[in-house]
Amino acid sequence: MAITSAICTSFKQELLVGTHNFTASSGNSFKLALYTSSATLGAGTTAFTTTGQASGTNYTSGGSALTNVTPTTSGTTALCDFADLTFSNATVTARGCLIYNDTNSDKAVCAIDFGGDKTSTAGDFTIVFPSATATGAIIRLA
Repeated sequence: MAITSAICTSFKQELLVGTHNFTASSGNSFKLALYTSSATLGAGTTAFTTTGQASGTNYTSGGSALTNVTPTTSGTTALCDFADLTFSNATVTARGCLIYNDTNSDKAVCAIDFGGDKTSTAGDFTIVFPSATATGAIIRLA
């Protein structure tokens, strides 16, 4: 079992047929779910799954909704960002996460490996997204 950071292959194809809309005001709803080291996530992931999902106090199955920022461009790169996400007063351990489209059949967007187990004990578990730049945004098409 392993989590490998990757934009999901199915997501790439689904972009070409208009499955995903990241527009902040009128787009789809996206969620982030936490996973333990027992999960298998990566480029081949096609949809949200409960297998290997983290559990704990103040963490609900399926994770939480993301606040997306309307896509933009920087040079020749298109990019999308999300506001940081906090699971408040949570007791949970996670090795990685999955961003998925809650509006469209829970289709997977990307898997992220945290590089090791991250834990909070009756505290905030916060996902800090990188800067919305051509080289740093969590989702970017160059």
